[in-house]
Amino acid sequence: MPGGPVAEVERVFRAEYGRAVAVLVRRFGDIEIAEEAVQDAFAAAVERWPATGVPPSPAGWIITTARNRVIDRFRREASREDRHAQAALLYTAEEPAEEDPVHDDRLRLIFTCCHPALAPASQVALTLRLLGGLTTTEIAGAFLVTEPAMAQRLVRAKGKIRDARIPYRVPKDADLPDRLKPVLSVVYLIFNEGYTASSGERLIREDLCAEAVRLGRLLAELMPDEPEVKGLLALMLLTESRRAARATRDGGLVLLPDQDRGLWDHDLVAEGQALVRQCLRHGRPGPYQIQAAINAVHSDAPVAAATDWSQILRLYNQLLALSPSPVVALNRAVAVAEVEGPGAGLALVDSLDLGGFHLFHAVRADLLRRLGRDSEAALAYEAAIARTENAAERDFLRRGLQSLNRA
Repeated sequence: MPGGPVAEVERVFRAEYGRAVAVLVRRFGDIEIAEEAVQDAFAAAVERWPATGVPPSPAGWIITTARNRVIDRFRREASREDRHAQAALLYTAEEPAEEDPVHDDRLRLIFTCCHPALAPASQVALTLRLLGGLTTTEIAGAFLVTEPAMAQRLVRAKGKIRDARIPYRVPKDADLPDRLKPVLSVVYLIFNEGYTASSGERLIREDLCAEAVRLGRLLAELMPDEPEVKGLLALMLLTESRRAARATRDGGLVLLPDQDRGLWDHDLVAEGQALVRQCLRHGRPGPYQIQAAINAVHSDAPVAAATDWSQILRLYNQLLALSPSPVVALNRAVAVAEVEGPGAGLALVDSLDLGGFHLFHAVRADLLRRLGRDSEAALAYEAAIARTENAAERDFLRRGLQSLNRA
């Protein structure tokens, strides 16, 4: 097996961590205990699989080992008289009855983490930790906070779920709309982390992309009349359709204008565009629907030069009015640069307070290069390089800087 048992442990971790945690939460009802047991099971796999070989069902081995760890823990605690009844109940209980039509542990866990009793930032962070398998460091970076602060936030969120006895289930139909916004946000963040990993050597984490799309399809089945659900699914499908063209054979980043569009997955393009048309018929535009429409315009162009940037700019105007944020404004500035020229785009970029965001500096570098302001562009490239943790992005930016030095 290429890479050997340790590499297989890493693959199974990326693919199955969230499902294993979700299965144990359903079985035992405690997120912290479930997460610790799954982590212990993966640690055991690192020790054992090199000697015993990878088991026929690696994911099953992890879940079984983790479940046995929890049972052993409760048996030890059952020796303490004050915990005997509770522990005995937990490790001998029958599997809980299915109370909702969605038989998916990970979707249940998302709705649990996105309960309104938790602060919105904690909802997203906890789900990324449990479902995406992201490290506390990666999540802290996404929220622009320190790792200790994020660790404390995660501990508090898990404690609140436990102490408030927040139910582990998909809410009833009447409660779904109120819970939808953070759930969609979490699924999209999982997809984004997969599409461009925030750190590490690989540009793309295919496992997270696939998981986010799977959850998006489940949500679309659960809530077929919610246009933002369709919009999110369309956005992910249209973005995912370009994955094969986004990297060179050696893993280098390829930007959208330089991609070989023949490598795009045209079945995903067609499915995404069909969903966008369905969203238009609803007549209730939302941020995900507009972003999907922007990507649909990109996918309509047979070559980059044929892109209808005026239409994209109109959509960004609508998105900025509906969901104003510095990142949306940055993306709109890129569209302005295509329609009105790099000078107009740069003026908008320089008005934004995004100094800690590597893409802000990367966009500035490109616009300054196009304006012939090479020395300023070099400084912007250096600032972008210093702020990205992804090796593929860093290499791409270094090539841009080197091209300036050769000019």
